[in-house]
Amino acid sequence: MISILKINWYYTQLIKIYMQQLHPIMLVGTGSDVGKSWITTAICRWLQQRGYHPAPFKAQNMSLNSFSTPDDLEIGRAQAVQAAACGIAPSVEMNPILLKPSSVNKSQIVLHGKPIGDQTAQEYFLGDNKKRLFEAAKQSFYRLASKYNPVVMEGAGSISELNLKHRDIVNMRMAKAANACVYLVADIDRGGVFGSVYGTIALLEPWERKLIKGIIINKFRGDARLFIDGKKKLEELTGVPVLGVLPYVKDISIEEEDSVALNYRATKAVENKLNIAVVRLHYMSNYTDFQSLEQEPLINVYYTRSAQEINKADVVILPGSKNTIADLIALKKEGLDLIIKKQYQHVPIIGICGGYQMLGKTISDPFLVEGTATLEQGIGLFDIETTLSKIKKTTQCNFYYKNSNTLCQGYEIHMGKTQVPKNKHLNIINGVQEGYFDGSKSWGTYLHGIFDNQEVVTELLQLKFPDAKPQDYIAFKALQFDKLATWIDENLEMETILKNSRNVC
Repeated sequence: MISILKINWYYTQLIKIYMQQLHPIMLVGTGSDVGKSWITTAICRWLQQRGYHPAPFKAQNMSLNSFSTPDDLEIGRAQAVQAAACGIAPSVEMNPILLKPSSVNKSQIVLHGKPIGDQTAQEYFLGDNKKRLFEAAKQSFYRLASKYNPVVMEGAGSISELNLKHRDIVNMRMAKAANACVYLVADIDRGGVFGSVYGTIALLEPWERKLIKGIIINKFRGDARLFIDGKKKLEELTGVPVLGVLPYVKDISIEEEDSVALNYRATKAVENKLNIAVVRLHYMSNYTDFQSLEQEPLINVYYTRSAQEINKADVVILPGSKNTIADLIALKKEGLDLIIKKQYQHVPIIGICGGYQMLGKTISDPFLVEGTATLEQGIGLFDIETTLSKIKKTTQCNFYYKNSNTLCQGYEIHMGKTQVPKNKHLNIINGVQEGYFDGSKSWGTYLHGIFDNQEVVTELLQLKFPDAKPQDYIAFKALQFDKLATWIDENLEMETILKNSRNVC
């Protein structure tokens, strides 16, 4: 029996945790793709495991991977993943500004979950409207901080871009506004870690240097004891303590939003697996849709524009796109539409969102949402026609796949409506037909996250392995968060980070 005294002590400790407001913890970088998102996610989970009530925050995100919140608003996928690590629902306050590249020099600006227009890079980074966006970002942070403790913040790119940082709304100016304790992350695997750390800190202004409370060395290969002298030298050079040397890990899988991560994905078919070719579009969005498939031992997901590799596939997927018409035109110029048509005679062809639209007869753009073309002929495999619209649909939903009685989950993020012949639907959402099924083996849908459902993955696996069953992807993701927390616990001085956050930074 547990004594009353022990129970009272336990609840006293919980009350102390919740009564103690911590200053925000912020992860910034010497550059892009140094591991800020991973470490932010890991710290979120570590805090959640210890009874805190954390939430993630990134003032401005640039990504083609996004997510629909429960209240039908759009945020960056990374913040949705981090919210899941915290055990809370994603909120637009966690990522108030999202930039979604839609052409070579233009991005759609999503503010508080809704698109407010497109701008070129010059217009966005040099224009006056960033003052308004910065105020909006700060207000979102303050609302989030009033509900959660602590807020774990993430910066973007390098914090020492001298030509841009006076207009910065995501890194050090945001850290100052939030009164955050800042930790600089550097990637040792890419080389030049001393120059990148020292140079980054040396280029900061005095008020910025004051906010830096520690350095984190990420992606270290080998025995971390070999870096003891390096740690001392960095501390002597910068006057900032190195609080962790995080080992390079391969056995943890977290959904990544940066397109750079695609460069490390498989690109070719292999033997003795179900080979799923994802056509690598120039403006491919939400490639995290295929993360669950990548974790299946019997499946090989690979990303390619090679006709030879597409011809080797057991399944071909056309993914989502931020500029569907431009990507469709590019496929035609390279003759990949003909390759896909040929494969349609032999293997399932699947379209997700923009890829679904491409597989139809036509895509019309009467309001010039995507460019100057008002009409483009589709690949023509599906008996559907799509009209793009000004209004973006963002919603989470439950659905029934084909004739299944199992309730599945997914979300929609798209601009446009597709006309589908009666009884050619794929899914049922609240009694409404959605998607297209050709009656044989190929289909299309607007639903992102459809492959997170065991019902759908089972069907794919059994194309080649009749007795195969997929893993529980929800349980798999929870395990990855726990492994991340252990990784942080063993290699980062979290008690020092907490101590810093208890004091005014």
